[in-house]
Formats: sequence, C-alpha cells, structure tokens
Amino acid sequence: MTQSVIVQVGQCGNQIGCCFWDLALREHAAVNQAVLIDMEEGVVNEILQGPLRDVFDSKQLITDISGSGNNWAVGHKVFGSRYQEQILEKLRKSAEHCDSLQCFFIIHSMGGGTGSGLGTYLLKVLEDEFPEVYRFVTSIYPSGEDDVITSPYNSILAMKELNEHADCVLPIDNQSLFDIISKIDLMVNSGKLGTTIKPKSLVTSSAGTFKKRQKPFDAMNNIVANLLLNLTSSARFEGSLNMDLNEISMNLVPFPQLHYLVSSLTPLYTLADVNIPPRRLDQMFSDAFSKDHQLIRADPKHSLYLACALMVRGNVQISDLRRNIERLKPSLQFVSWNQEGWKTSLCSVPPVGHSHSLLALANNTCVKPTFMELRERFMRLYKKKAHLHHYLQIEGMEESCFTEAESSLSALIQEYNQLDATKSMPVEDLPRLSIAV
Repeated sequence: MTQSVIVQVGQCGNQIGCCFWDLALREHAAVNQAVLIDMEEGVVNEILQGPLRDVFDSKQLITDISGSGNNWAVGHKVFGSRYQEQILEKLRKSAEHCDSLQCFFIIHSMGGGTGSGLGTYLLKVLEDEFPEVYRFVTSIYPSGEDDVITSPYNSILAMKELNEHADCVLPIDNQSLFDIISKIDLMVNSGKLGTTIKPKSLVTSSAGTFKKRQKPFDAMNNIVANLLLNLTSSARFEGSLNMDLNEISMNLVPFPQLHYLVSSLTPLYTLADVNIPPRRLDQMFSDAFSKDHQLIRADPKHSLYLACALMVRGNVQISDLRRNIERLKPSLQFVSWNQEGWKTSLCSVPPVGHSHSLLALANNTCVKPTFMELRERFMRLYKKKAHLHHYLQIEGMEESCFTEAESSLSALIQEYNQLDATKSMPVEDLPRLSIAV
C-alpha cells in the first residue's frame, strides 16, 4: 500500500487539513502522516486544543507568532530560508515512517502570505530533497471580493512556483465553495427533495439553525476535505479498479506545465451535515460534468478536454462506469490526439453516510478564465504600483519578480489559447501544439 505525507501550510491549509483528518478518522483510525506549518500559531493551537489533538504529533508542527502579513515575499523569502532546515527535518521524519512514499499533498491558499509564500517555497524544497515523490497541491484561489487587497500579487507570485515545481495542482475557487454552501442553504430552507440538516453539523449553529455567517468557512473547508478524502481512497481501501496517484499525473498531464486539474464532486454535500435522498447512479455521473458541481467557476462541457479521470466509491460496477462514459462522450469535446483520454478507478468502500460518490478530475481548458481573471486583477494593482513597496523592502525581492511571474502566467494562458483554437478545426488540419517545457 502506498503512502502520502500531508503538508498543511497557513491558516486555510491547516483548517482544511483539520477537516480532512476528522473525516478520514470516521472511515478508519490509522497513524496519520502530517506536517503542520503556520507563521502565526492561532489555528494550529486550536487544533492542538480541539478533539483532534491526539491525532497530530506535536513534534511535527512549525509555528511562529508574527505571521506573514499577507505578503508572499515574507512567507517565501524570509520564513522560507529561516525555517527550511526545521521543515526538512520534519518532512524526513514523516517520510521515514512510510514504506512506500508516493506523494506529498500540500494544502494552502493563494491569497495570503504564509500559504502562498512559504507553501510554494516548500515545493522547490520537496523537489530537491525528494525528486521521485509526486507533489500534489490543493490551492485555494481568492474570490474577486477577497478582503486581502494584496491577494492578486500573492497569487501571481505563487502561480509561477506552481508552474515550475508542482506535478499536479487542484485549483479551487473560494467563490465556488461559497456558492455551493449557499445552494445547500436554499435547499434546506425550501425543503427541496426532503433535504434536512443534521444537528451539530458544520453548517449549523448550536441552535440547530443554518449558520448565517457571511463566509461559512468550516463548511467550505469540509467540501475540500471531501475532495482529498476521495482522492486518497484508493491508497486507503481495497477496490476492484484502484488508481495510484502517479497514474493521475501519468494519464492526465500530457505536457509538464498543463498540470492544473479541474475537480468536481458529487454528492457535493459534506459527509455528516446534510441528509439528502441519494442521487440515481447515472445522475451522479451527469452531475460531475455540470458547472454547478465544479470547484472552480467553470463549465467544462463547453471547453476542451485533454484528459479526464473518474474516481468512484461505493457499490458501483465497472460496467456502470463504462456505460456512463459511453453515454456522456458525445457531449464532451476531447483533443483529437486523445479521444479515449479516460482514466477510471473504483473503490468499494463508500464515504461515510453515502452509498456512492464520484470525484472527477479534468485537464480542461475551462481553467483558463480563472487565470485570466487573476491576471487582470494583478494588472489593476501593478499598473498603479500600489502596495509594491511592501514587497520590495524584503531582501531578495525585486520588481523583476513581478514581471517574471506575470510572464509565466501569460505563457500558461497562451498554451490554453492554442488548445482552444483547435476546437473547431477538422482533425486533419490541426497544427502541432507548441508547448514550453
């Protein structure tokens, strides 16, 4: 059985990680391999004082008290070099507990300072120290209404590191998560389809009513934790058609930089929070390709697929998988040179509280608008040189760091443009795609 090490960086990364371990422990109690890193100690201290305090090894934590001040440069340039040896020591210790270490999962946000800066600094450290171990990154992208004004700078600078040092990135949009939770609210309040909220859940208050907080981060984080739970299920349980994580990278990433995988999850609802009648099996497959179930604001059915993976859990037969792929194929457009670009897995153990679930991972050009919007938000700030001095006063930061990061993102967008340009061409007229390696 292969193993992975979870690296939780920053406030968002640690909150999602906490949800993930809570859910994983409901499925089976096992020794966890996790390194918790944050440059302000509040969230990590909450974890150590909460119900999961016995799950984490206190020797595998790294915290500071000052924080990164929502500044990528502080997280990357200051704390990266300051804590590199401590982090490496704890990563080596976690790796020593693994008989067959296959992957590092890094969980972080893009908009703040520690998650974006120190989180992406770790990618290069892992690449140098463990070159044969895959680096999967779950990256939470800020919404347009993000309250961190420098989040476009932090996100663009982090993107360059993701482009260069990650094997697979699962981009997740905060706004999409918020929209999903709002839909749950609507369904519960309308009584649609007999939906009810379970008491003492992450989406209810102690009074048993739906939480009316402006940003219900606990419930949003729980959706991301469910994604990770499904992604790791093949490594944790037996199945008739299990999929190793290296197979995801091998089959879904045909070109090194195009390693951004759009994820969709069905059922979307957090495992222990919402009682809803189970979806029919075929409807579950259809849902996975609808824009309402994507964890970024995207519509993959109207964009171009390079490849797609379907990771199914529960009482589902291989024949069900094949039948639904054949049913859906006519409505999906794949690149001409990979018309059969499907990868499937089947884990017999369903998530707690459900008869079956499906995680779809798509290498699809629908991710491009997310990157274009991020670049536009960056340029609005950068043209004014607003807040730039906060970054340039950090040793090792120069204005060229920003221009190089913007160029890196523009090059990535251009590669998706080249792919999109082939959509309406006859197969015999398709040009060779120029991909920067």
